[in-house]
Amino acid sequence: MSMKTTLATGMLLATVGTSAMAQALVYCSEGSPEGFDPALYTSGTTFDAASHPIYNRLAEFKVGTTETVPGLAESWEVAEDGLSVTFNLRQGVKFHSNADFTPTRDFNADDVIFSFDRQGNPENPYNQVSGGTWEYFSGMSMPDLIDNMERVDDYTVKFNLTRPEAPIIANMAMDFASIVSKEYADAMMEAGTPEMVNQAPIGTGPFSFQAYQKDAVVRYLRNDAYWGDTAKVESLIFAITPDASVRYQKVQAGECHVMAYPNPADVAEMKSNEDIVVMEQEGLNVGYLAYNTQMPPYDNPNVRKALNMAIDKQAIIDVVFQGSGQIAKNPIPPTMWSYDESTVDDEYNPEAAMEMLAAEGVEDLQLKIWAMPVQRPYNPNARRMAELMQEDFSKIGVTVEIVSYEWGEYLDRSKDVDRDGAVLLGWTGDNGDPDNFLAVLLGCDGVAASNRAQWCNEEFDAVVQEAKTLATQEERTPLYEEAQAIFKDQAPWATIAHSVVFMTMRPEVEGYVVHPLGGHIFNQVGIAE
Repeated sequence: MSMKTTLATGMLLATVGTSAMAQALVYCSEGSPEGFDPALYTSGTTFDAASHPIYNRLAEFKVGTTETVPGLAESWEVAEDGLSVTFNLRQGVKFHSNADFTPTRDFNADDVIFSFDRQGNPENPYNQVSGGTWEYFSGMSMPDLIDNMERVDDYTVKFNLTRPEAPIIANMAMDFASIVSKEYADAMMEAGTPEMVNQAPIGTGPFSFQAYQKDAVVRYLRNDAYWGDTAKVESLIFAITPDASVRYQKVQAGECHVMAYPNPADVAEMKSNEDIVVMEQEGLNVGYLAYNTQMPPYDNPNVRKALNMAIDKQAIIDVVFQGSGQIAKNPIPPTMWSYDESTVDDEYNPEAAMEMLAAEGVEDLQLKIWAMPVQRPYNPNARRMAELMQEDFSKIGVTVEIVSYEWGEYLDRSKDVDRDGAVLLGWTGDNGDPDNFLAVLLGCDGVAASNRAQWCNEEFDAVVQEAKTLATQEERTPLYEEAQAIFKDQAPWATIAHSVVFMTMRPEVEGYVVHPLGGHIFNQVGIAE
């Protein structure tokens, strides 16, 4: 199947401006997806373009909440000892088709087992296809957690676990747990084109994938055979538009209905515009600067703490976030349970930072700061943030070079354990659980993957691993507070900000809900005529 669409940009815009507008929803996306197999990636741009429209999971998050509800599993039972979970699967669910594949059967247990086995089993023929990184699966310790999976019958799957896992159902509702078609994967492997599972996706979701023109447009059609509530529009178009000002111009002109991540400086004007709707919500997010803690001198926590003391976070909030954020002192957001209010943040003190570096014998330090090429909710302008840090570090004798790469390459290169420099990145929670921040981003299993600080602290790791085996928030909270204290003492990151999330749209858009987990979900969205 060709991955190039014949839909030119001009044709796209003409379509939006016609009477077909009520049947086609156009979303101005901030960046291109890395691919269309959510299990292979961690970025929101990929999840927005892949997991939400195309796929489903065993459990789903009710839009606008962190509440789990049935998805491809109608129900589930967690064993009393927490060592197994049995999923009772929905019957009659249809997979999409494309020019190269028409399914001969409905979704069943084989698809569930394949979707997870390929991520954890080195012998699975798909384990190394399309890079085989499986960042979430490894970062969440899934290889150690899942002992085996039992196909009880066509519509029952039992996961046997090596230990209890408190957030197991919420984890199964995350993007990496999207269910793909084993029949499609087998057909593509037999055809010698296994990468098509990632490039020409087949799912069970509310929209079917039609075409992708790199860095320009993704096109979908409504899945009229969808097992759930069918989408309110006939087609969905992602108009990839990296510049926030251009996205806003397109919304004003009626060329897009919804846009992500406006410039903070533009929000006040947008709110005063009667022809524009602005929604806002406290984000479940954190933006950070991750040092490579395996490379000297950043393997020394005193050096990292000294650098943290040189960063004027308030200036960043004022200049980059335009007041639409707050200084971060912990690696989890303040809206999340177990957040430790008692944490004392790094003091902004350039003089003390210089003395601390000198005491560690660090002179004439040269540091690369990596600046993301895309806007994210936790960092609306990474280049400007890096420039402010460059100026801050110059005051303590540290020379900074700012580097960047195309988004997919940026994410890929930043995983390297021998990466040079410190990376500006961030995270929006996937499931409302502290484990999703602390274990995935900072645990030992995430090194060379989702843990961009390459930080493996045995004390920290033992605490977060123990916390998720406990059943209640009351039992888990003290351990997560302990983990936050260890993090602050060891400083693998400079925690920068938690931001407010703004969504901008035209007034005819109906039913859009700001999702606390950061995704942009459109199957419930309509357009008034």
